[in-house]
Amino acid sequence: MKNQFITYQHIVRLDQQDPLATKRDAFRLPTEVIYLDGNSLGAMPEAAAERAGELVQQQWSKDLITSWNKHHWIDLPKHVGEKIGRLIGAAPDQVISCDSTSVNLFKVLSCALLLQQAQNPGRSIVLSQSGNFPTDLYMVQGLATLLGEQNCQLKLVADEADIIAGMTPDVAVLLLTQVDFRSGRLLNMQRLTELAHAKGILVIWDLAHSAGALPIELDACQVDFAIGCGYKFLNGGPGAPAFIYAAKRLHNSLSQPLTGWMGHHSPFNFDKQYQKAPGIEQFLTGTPAILSLSVLDAALDVFADVELTQLRQKSLQLSSYFHQLVQQHDCLQSLQLLTPLNEAERGSQLAYQHEDAYALCQALIKQGVIADFRAPNILRLGFTPLYLRFIDMWTAVEILADIVRSQEYTKAEYKLKHKVT
Repeated sequence: MKNQFITYQHIVRLDQQDPLATKRDAFRLPTEVIYLDGNSLGAMPEAAAERAGELVQQQWSKDLITSWNKHHWIDLPKHVGEKIGRLIGAAPDQVISCDSTSVNLFKVLSCALLLQQAQNPGRSIVLSQSGNFPTDLYMVQGLATLLGEQNCQLKLVADEADIIAGMTPDVAVLLLTQVDFRSGRLLNMQRLTELAHAKGILVIWDLAHSAGALPIELDACQVDFAIGCGYKFLNGGPGAPAFIYAAKRLHNSLSQPLTGWMGHHSPFNFDKQYQKAPGIEQFLTGTPAILSLSVLDAALDVFADVELTQLRQKSLQLSSYFHQLVQQHDCLQSLQLLTPLNEAERGSQLAYQHEDAYALCQALIKQGVIADFRAPNILRLGFTPLYLRFIDMWTAVEILADIVRSQEYTKAEYKLKHKVT
């Protein structure tokens, strides 16, 4: 981020020159709202709203069960997976959309541990970061309870240097989130995957805060497994199905423990004995959630003509200008930036520490700037290039400065904690 004084006229010119400017029209956005929380829940694409209407008014209500074939409901997990695969650098037949991120992590973590037990007995450690998203750590803890500590143990380290030092001979799996949900720090996927493989460690990447926000090259980095959600940067709606990536080279060797009928080789033969599907379909379990899966399918079409390098460039510009505008206000110097300034080390968000971060967030929301809070003291702002404008950065910072300068955020109403923060 270069230190330069940013003028309103400069911001206006950026929007005029923005090659992604027309993409904003593909979304339903409330007027008088600046939405800086797309890294928690993406905005609604017009196509998603239209698909939801079609599902309810035609497919389900009129075509009923024939829709499984007529509208290809049965193929949606694979079809959606292929669309996501293009965004995460995966060749065909390696991504499928189903279940939640947590459930999918249980599946791939189990596969990785079982594979290591068969090929490298004695490896039982799952290495991760102490700041990793809690559900990822909870899943490891749950598996340790199920399998016993002799087969699964969680080892936590702090930063990237500690990750590398922690790759000892007893580590079975390296479990990392590409973009840290609190700080926005972006890890070096290629380097860490290569180092892990050199030590015989399988690697799982959580892409919840990177898929749809920046270019990802899973195949090129030789990643083993990846998981991610459909409702953040992919804009699939609240609770949208998640996805699984499993490298094709591993498919024949995997044993997925949640052996439901949709992961069977021939589910409609109704065999008494389980025989896994030969490819990525083996990660299916129960009946797909068609309403949400079809909406996600439609939402992904907004990426059809988008170059991810262009998306990434705008993302970095938005966050750079936001921080530079923050720096131009003396009253905002109490905000301490946690996100790395180096563009190669940050995702599509900024995180600021402030002792009253929650109150600041609530005051911003009341003024029409939707951000979010992460405990214990982080104001987090997400930058979604498909529908955010540079003028939104200017306006949001002006509102934030007003809130701090006037001490608006100190009012009691902004300190009341809601269930969802």
